[in-house]
Amino acid sequence: MEIQSSKVKSALVLPGGGARGAFQVGVLLAIADLLPHAAANPFAIMSGTSAGAINSVVLASRARYFSVAAAELDRVWGHFHSNQVFKADSWTMFKSSARWIAALVTGGTVGTPRSLLDNAPLRVLLGRNIRFARVQDAIDKGYLDAIAITAAGYTRARSTSFFQAVAGTKEWTRTRRIGVRRTLNLDHLMASIAVPMIFPPVPIEGEYFGDGAMRQATPLSSAIHLGADRILIIGVRNEVADPVADPDVPLSYPSFGQIAGYMLDTLFMDGLYSDLERMTRINQLIDSVPPQHRTGAMSRMRPIDTMIVVPSKDLREVALEHRHEMPAPVRALLRGVGGSKNGSAGRLLSFLLFEQGYTRELIKLGYSDGMAVKEQLLDFVCGRNVARLFAPSWVRKDLSAYT
Repeated sequence: MEIQSSKVKSALVLPGGGARGAFQVGVLLAIADLLPHAAANPFAIMSGTSAGAINSVVLASRARYFSVAAAELDRVWGHFHSNQVFKADSWTMFKSSARWIAALVTGGTVGTPRSLLDNAPLRVLLGRNIRFARVQDAIDKGYLDAIAITAAGYTRARSTSFFQAVAGTKEWTRTRRIGVRRTLNLDHLMASIAVPMIFPPVPIEGEYFGDGAMRQATPLSSAIHLGADRILIIGVRNEVADPVADPDVPLSYPSFGQIAGYMLDTLFMDGLYSDLERMTRINQLIDSVPPQHRTGAMSRMRPIDTMIVVPSKDLREVALEHRHEMPAPVRALLRGVGGSKNGSAGRLLSFLLFEQGYTRELIKLGYSDGMAVKEQLLDFVCGRNVARLFAPSWVRKDLSAYT
């Protein structure tokens, strides 16, 4: 069975989403089950941001056997506990709260807090489980062409995609975004997942970096720069509209926790849909001109086939069902910032709830949603002829794409 056409370079794009990244693992498990048992990685190119960067690097480091890589992700995500990601004990939570209060009261004269949470345990977990040297080995042996991890530089205020790739792959420079060739390491990964205010920034080459989604206005661009002909995106947000507020019910002022959840939701996913809309319209423009009539700049352009898989459920509701699993000290901290008020708590919790009950349900959901489109997913991954865009109906409607 042919896994990937030599003429088609498939790319996998995994955006950020904190604990929601477990959904991506479920879709990857579905792909692994659809492919032959000993199949190698079917994606020539991988691009990840934040939690998606973790999943991308694990896949790249075990590219020889895709099912083994997916199983490794399932093992880690399926047994997550918050204390593996950030320090969740009472003393640490108390110190964190005290530092923020002291900084606000004294105007920062007693020191500026680095972050709300300390994610040192995650560095230990990733360092123990990821063999970065295997990424280059996968490239050398032809199981992978390129992998990119994106982070945002605080000093130069630009998005940087650190990539490792086959010889001849060129770096790029665009407005507020660059691609630089580097041998990827743990610092690149920790920088990409350094959610602003929540996790501390990471110094790399004389500049502090934070979560890559912050300035990632074009999250699909890294995969395209690296040569992708088609892109599979595994998103982490269901676009179910919130109910319209009752005009007769007095509005409550949004809490810090509610605003923080809203910001994370915007940070991780809004840029993706804007970029997808832009690419869809470019595809339509290219397809409207017969190949023999494409001259000048258009002769150098190519349409990009795209497939997006997103959760069929609202992950905020799933998070609320599991909020009791969050360690008591963390729940207390979230209550302090107003992140535990019924409906408003769901959005922030859905990003921070690194507990196995929640992550396992997301993995199960991702697997189910992947299998729900298994024919299209397999065709797409294997490089066969597919529709220019395959996505849920609400995506196709919003993007005015092909039906």
